[in-house]
Amino acid sequence: MTHDHDLVLRPTAAQTEAALNPPAGRNGGDLVVETLTGLGATTVFGLPGQHALGMFDALRRSSLSYVGLRVENNAGFAADAYGRITGEAAPLLLSTGPGALTSLAALQEAAAASAPVLAISSQIPSPGLGGGRHGYLHELRDQKASFRDIVKSVHTVRTASQIPSAIAEAWESALTAPHGPVWIEIPQDVLLAETTLPVVTAMDATPHELPPRPELTALAAHLLSTAARPAIIAGGGVVRSDASGKLLALAEKLNAPVVTTFGGKGAFPWEHPLSLQSWLEDRHTTDFLEEADVLLVVGSGLGELSSNYFTFSPRGRIIQIDADLGKLESNHPALGIHADARLALSALLETAEDREDEGAAERVAAVLSKVRARIASQDLPLEQHLLASIREALPATSPSFWDMTILAYWAWSAFDPRHPNTMHSAQGAGGLGYGFPAALGAAAADRTRPVLAVSGDGGAMYSIAELATARQHNLPVTWLIVDDGGYGILREYMTDAFDEATGTELARPDFIALAESFGVPAHRTTPETLTEDLAKSFSTPGPSVLVLPALLRMFAPTHL
Repeated sequence: MTHDHDLVLRPTAAQTEAALNPPAGRNGGDLVVETLTGLGATTVFGLPGQHALGMFDALRRSSLSYVGLRVENNAGFAADAYGRITGEAAPLLLSTGPGALTSLAALQEAAAASAPVLAISSQIPSPGLGGGRHGYLHELRDQKASFRDIVKSVHTVRTASQIPSAIAEAWESALTAPHGPVWIEIPQDVLLAETTLPVVTAMDATPHELPPRPELTALAAHLLSTAARPAIIAGGGVVRSDASGKLLALAEKLNAPVVTTFGGKGAFPWEHPLSLQSWLEDRHTTDFLEEADVLLVVGSGLGELSSNYFTFSPRGRIIQIDADLGKLESNHPALGIHADARLALSALLETAEDREDEGAAERVAAVLSKVRARIASQDLPLEQHLLASIREALPATSPSFWDMTILAYWAWSAFDPRHPNTMHSAQGAGGLGYGFPAALGAAAADRTRPVLAVSGDGGAMYSIAELATARQHNLPVTWLIVDDGGYGILREYMTDAFDEATGTELARPDFIALAESFGVPAHRTTPETLTEDLAKSFSTPGPSVLVLPALLRMFAPTHL
């Protein structure tokens, strides 16, 4: 009797010959890049450092495309965006100690947004591992401890033969739902030591599927089919699992209104009659969702932003689908279904019955009318005009990346992304400096379409060095910098809370002259010319910068 695990692929004569006579001059770094290539990687991000030189030297003997950024945190943001856009694990090569630690904020964002980043760091030489104080350059007592609370998994390599399996194991971890960043560290001496191991060929690191339990989806389908007022909250998990089509079909079958979270932008068509769009920071939307007798939450943990700052108090039954086990019922009691969003929505679609509700679209339209009236009463035409101008100029399939700035906060609620997986921000962890380096990562993934980055002047200062990266790699990114002279949203928060702002006003450079000094074309724009200026930038090859002097305001919150 033959079992599956008894089946072993026999090497060909050519493979045997190659294994017996590997090329000379290879080292542990070559095993790293060979494994990445065997797993299907084509592009890597990073920044070289003394302990990591073995990996970077091996890049020139590989087919991998290297995009080098100027700050490790920015390299992490670029890898994050590459992972979001492609759905592939994005390799991030880093050095030890300060180089590795500088990436922490980016990896926190990747973890919060479930972006598959494969961070590979060097380590001090093997004799220094174990927590002793040997005095090696960049030495930490336990480097991986700094990352363990952030990433999905950590992997320490101690010998060359461990490299391929450790990377494959981390790759599988990064791409198993929920996606997320992983951490691998390899000592300097292991990376530099010559190896006679055979060249690494194709690796198998197939992610595990996460199907729902059938008895749970059967109950959920019954509850939704028989509900009087069902509604759906679609989170980032729908976008990441490429389940937007399944969501649309289920919503139409149930005649259920759909609102998307800020991380789920694009999961549901913006102008669909059942679309509540993304107005989650609005009491009218919150009230509507509270009145649902059955609420389906897909790919969201109903965290702070998705619950209108925890003021959301649902009165009906909640069905929550999430690939992250820790998010199930973390904020509200629910029928928790631990599953990938696409597989769970497929099961519901097969089981749920058609539900008639001629008034659903009218109720959605009534809510949106109330939302628009509330915003209109606050006399904020500039902010809405700017979003409309960006939407008009930005090609429908082009991705946009938004930093933590007032215009981005507006965009979370009010911007129509038009397509799934095209609008991204740092709202997962909320750190500054995400927009521009993330846009560079997206452009590296697909150079055939222009990419938009939006930053405030404060956030832009985190990323100025990457103008050199944009120019060096000629990446098609248009960077819109809204210059209001400081940290605008913090200025507004502090003024509202304390009647006066402290530490928010900033001296800043002439962004146009600074960009031009990097060889990047830059222009000053106005609200009246923004659409035209953006369109011109998008149609021009390579990077460009537009500076918009403007003092923007947020719409009034409804959770206070």
